[in-house]
Amino acid sequence: MAYDEKLAERIRKAVKSLRGIDEKKMFGGIAFLLHGKMFVGITKDELLARVGPENNEPALKKPHTRPMDFTGKPMKGFIYVAPAGIKTDKQLKSWIEMAKTFVQTLKK
Repeated sequence: MAYDEKLAERIRKAVKSLRGIDEKKMFGGIAFLLHGKMFVGITKDELLARVGPENNEPALKKPHTRPMDFTGKPMKGFIYVAPAGIKTDKQLKSWIEMAKTFVQTLKK
């Protein structure tokens, strides 16, 4: 399954100053990992953000978001952001920062 390569380039640009970034094909798209932990990714043309269980409901109240749901059961703490919600670099960076902040709380 293809993913939005332009969005991937925007993410690469936004995270270029971070250490410990890797890319891995996942979820039918591409995932970006921080020290081995997935924090953002792309499925088709949507951003996948790992916001964490505590931020799940507040994140879903933002425009252009929906729960991540592959199996009929949404994965709490993971959300999709439609292209309309990441049009600007500021919007994209906001989601990346939220996901990065959550992943940094996880045990290594």
